[in-house]
Amino acid sequence: MVIGFLKEGNTNISPVVPGNIAKLKAIFSEVWIESDIAKGAFYSDEDFQDTVLSDRASIISKADVIVQISPDITDEEYAQAKGESIFVCQYAPFTDERIAKGLEAKGVNAFSLDMIPRTSLAQSMDVLSSMASIAGYQAVLSALARLPRYAPMMITAAGSIKPSKVLVLGAGVAGLQAIATARRNGAIVEAFDTRSAVKEEVQSLGAKFVEVEGATDDKGAGGYAVEQSDDYKKRQAELIQEKARGADIVITTAQLRGRPAPTLVSEDTVNNMKPGAVIVDLAASTGGNCALSQNEKIVNHNGVTIIGDSNLPNLMPQDASTLYSNNILNFLKHIAKDGKINLNSEDEILSKSLISKKA
Repeated sequence: MVIGFLKEGNTNISPVVPGNIAKLKAIFSEVWIESDIAKGAFYSDEDFQDTVLSDRASIISKADVIVQISPDITDEEYAQAKGESIFVCQYAPFTDERIAKGLEAKGVNAFSLDMIPRTSLAQSMDVLSSMASIAGYQAVLSALARLPRYAPMMITAAGSIKPSKVLVLGAGVAGLQAIATARRNGAIVEAFDTRSAVKEEVQSLGAKFVEVEGATDDKGAGGYAVEQSDDYKKRQAELIQEKARGADIVITTAQLRGRPAPTLVSEDTVNNMKPGAVIVDLAASTGGNCALSQNEKIVNHNGVTIIGDSNLPNLMPQDASTLYSNNILNFLKHIAKDGKINLNSEDEILSKSLISKKA
């Protein structure tokens, strides 16, 4: 079997790194990569020993398994693919149904990395969690770089500096990493989440857990937030505004699977925040948790900096590529048995991530 990796035009992250080539060769007879696939992650083609360096068209037409990060393959390129080829990618069909329908129409076998279930068995394949962890880390660094104050308490000959206060909205993978990073930098951290089950995790990282009673807690939401009642959202908004007023940094991470992100920080809340405060909205690409967020833009509103960035892992491409490549390797190990691809329909990981199957 031949596996081919395609480079990405809109990110510095690579789906394959040199350290995983030998492991891939244990599964596939040949590993083909597109030229400059990992240039953005500071790897050269010479770093990829024992691989076939090829062009995009040849990889698509000859590989049995084709891997890339986002589905930017054209209709003409799909038509050149082998009849039984398999595509592995972050297709996100729940946010763009036309992708899955289009793949079905082309008769393509396609697995979505976004749809891999967030279970213990699939944890090593969970691209979303890997990238969320990096996003939470980078969110704090991005905020601190623009904050006009120290994060930790400082005692100097010139006087004492109070520690900054950080409010994290959402204590999933990204939120917990943000809490840990903010605490390591000496900030005082409070965290809010609709799931009371994460309270102990938040407290174990040294943060205070902010709770609104009466939340709908859906344990089957796969790490995403769930829709709440109007009464809960009213009390939630009041509490968030109260906490945001005193915060130097607010980091928002809440997303609803298949729907726009919930608005947690209103314009009125931003208007009441202290000048120089920073908001980092990790849900900007799906509408944003802050009413004033603009995806991939930095906005200044009445002295408050709002960073709308859902692709912070791109700022740390080498480690992001390593984790991404490891996730893909573990997924490939799961679907490849005895030198063949085994599409077991009874396997939960495969059945949930398979979004298009060749008739």
